Amino acid sequence: MTGRHTTGSLVGVFALQGDVAEHVRVLTALGARVRLVRSATDVSGLDGLVIPGGESSVMDKLSRLLGVAPAVRQAIGDGLPVYGTCAGMIMLAESIANPIAGQQSFGGLDITVQRNAFGGQVESFETALEVPEVSGDPVHAVFIRAPAVLRAGPDVQVLASVPASCLESERPAEAGPVPVAVRQGSLLATSFHPEVTGDWSFHRYFLEHVIR
Repeated sequence: MTGRHTTGSLVGVFALQGDVAEHVRVLTALGARVRLVRSATDVSGLDGLVIPGGESSVMDKLSRLLGVAPAVRQAIGDGLPVYGTCAGMIMLAESIANPIAGQQSFGGLDITVQRNAFGGQVESFETALEVPEVSGDPVHAVFIRAPAVLRAGPDVQVLASVPASCLESERPAEAGPVPVAVRQGSLLATSFHPEVTGDWSFHRYFLEHVIR
């Protein structure tokens, strides 16, 4: 199942909190070399970085406490390909609509996100998404306390959306579908957790088309 451009890419997995092992398993199976990122020095020399699902506020606090945040921000500014899933999407967003007090993000992706937009753990749901840019088949997506994209800048490509009725607090109908997968240049983000479904379409897309 190794993609044609994946073997040999050195991909970091942000490993201070979240679904680290699940992403490592998928990336390794697809032929990438993986490095756990726990310090600023771990960011150097990477071909790409994955920020997993988890608790975005905890990721933010730990990354600043341990001095990782400046290195990641610098790498994003320098064009490092980064894929964020769920909490990772929040960490890449330029703006968080409902942050906890003092919460920051790495930024780089011109979107505004809402944390836990689809409700709590009991409102978790699964669906099949049509994402022609990523896969010829529907992508199996699992949403667990997932964020939603409330605003996407002009340079942001929306790869997949869900109906506004999926949100905990429904947006006006004229607002249209809610983006849940986006790309802006070297930055890719999904509201959902592909690392837990067995559908590796987005990881493969990241390795083959986002990492150059």
